[in-house]
Amino acid sequence: MFLNDGDIQAMFLTVKLATVVTVILLFIGTPIAWWLARTRSPWKRPISAVVTLPMVLPPTVLGFYLLVLMGPQGPLGRLTEALGLGLLPFTFTGLVVASIFYSLPFAVQPLQQAFDAIGERPLEVAATLRASPLDTFFSVVLPLARPGFTTAAVMSFAHTVGEFGVVLMIGGNIPGKTRVLSVQIYDHVEALEFAQGHWLAGGLLLFSFCVLLLLYRNNPLGAAERRT
Repeated sequence: MFLNDGDIQAMFLTVKLATVVTVILLFIGTPIAWWLARTRSPWKRPISAVVTLPMVLPPTVLGFYLLVLMGPQGPLGRLTEALGLGLLPFTFTGLVVASIFYSLPFAVQPLQQAFDAIGERPLEVAATLRASPLDTFFSVVLPLARPGFTTAAVMSFAHTVGEFGVVLMIGGNIPGKTRVLSVQIYDHVEALEFAQGHWLAGGLLLFSFCVLLLLYRNNPLGAAERRT
C-alpha cells in the first residue's frame, strides 16, 4: 500500500486546516485589503509592512514568537486560560491561529490589488444612483474583484497546505491532532522511509503545479497579454 493510515490522517487534517484557515482569511483579509486600498492614512505603510512581514520572516521566527504569545506566560495564553479555553499550542486551534498569521499576506495582497484595479469610476457611478456604501461594496466591488478573491482563496489554501516551520513550532508532531502533511513527510525522511516520502512529496509537488497553472489561466493580465 502506497499510503498508510498515518499518511491519510495527515492528508485529511491538512485539508481541514487549509479549508478553515482560507475561510477565516477571506473574512479577515477583505476589510483589511479594502482599507489598505482606499485609505490615505499615514498608518497605511506600517500596517502594510506588518501584513507582509510573514512573507520575509523565517517561519521558525514567527512560530517562536507565536509560541511565546500563546504560551502560559504570554498575553494571549493568559487570556485563553482566563476564558477557560486552555492553551492553544499543540492543539488544532493553535495551528489555525498560527496559519492565519502566516498566510495573511497571501489573502490580503491579491484582494488589495483587485480593489485597487477597480478605480474610482464604478464607485462614483454607484454613488450617483444613490447606492449606500454597503450596497456599493456588495453590488459593485465584490463582483468586479472576483478574480482577486479566487486568487486569494487559492493562494491561502495552497500556502497553508505547504506550511512546515510554523506548524511544527506551534503544533508539534501529534498524530491525528497536529501532524500535517509537511510534518508527515519529514517523519518519513527521518525514518529513512523514502518511498512513502516520495508519494506524499510528489503529491504536494503536483498540487503546487496545478495551483500555479490555475492562477495563470485565470490571471486577467495574462489573458490581456495573449490577446495583444
